[in-house]
Amino acid sequence: MSLHIREIRSPEDRAIGPAHRLLHRMFPRAELLPLRDWRYALRERAAGLWTDLGWHLIAAEVDGRVHGVATANYIGNVNVGMVGYIGVDARGRAGGVGGDLRERLREVLQRDAMRMRGVPLRAIVGEVHAYNPWLRHLVRYSGALALDFPYRQPSIRSAEKTVPLVLYYQGLDRRRRSLRTEEIRRLIYAIWRRVYRVARPVSRRPFQQMLRSLPPGTRIGALDLSEFGSPAGPSRRRVGRRG
Repeated sequence: MSLHIREIRSPEDRAIGPAHRLLHRMFPRAELLPLRDWRYALRERAAGLWTDLGWHLIAAEVDGRVHGVATANYIGNVNVGMVGYIGVDARGRAGGVGGDLRERLREVLQRDAMRMRGVPLRAIVGEVHAYNPWLRHLVRYSGALALDFPYRQPSIRSAEKTVPLVLYYQGLDRRRRSLRTEEIRRLIYAIWRRVYRVARPVSRRPFQQMLRSLPPGTRIGALDLSEFGSPAGPSRRRVGRRG
């Protein structure tokens, strides 16, 4: 298997359609951005409009066919990288492509931090279902902190509800056992306002509920993942990873 991992930079790249279709097979519609949003973000990049916010789309190809996809955002005002999706088909999983994709994301996010802020990347964050084994892997082997508060992903499509997920924080300078709520409040605002482009997060009831669960002057520790099993039904067969 001759594997080639590259970043998709043009909205006209021949791989962008197959990459989106691969993720479409792995994620619920409510959790996947439309293809037009991908193209729009890449047009912004091509026009030189990005300041301290960057979006990356990485494809893993074998003989010109897409077998894995990963996305991430760099959020400069809080100096963190946010992993969006990692999706790998059966052939890619057999070759360990998922780990290669995440490592490439970490490299591009580190470059963003040094170029835009002149400092190393502070952390990598992501949104994952509580029952997902990938979250346990990140906690055990990568030092990620699964934050113990009721995080909700904003509605990606206007007719859909917010999605209850776990927000994790993987500090790159040192392992964190808890985070100050002030830091989490700024982080979730940056995610909703800048990554998902929600115009007025504070006016949304789910965001207000998150803020109430994060009173200033306190700290949030690790979520007890042993309370969560695997989901029932067809969703157990999905192999894509949020974050």
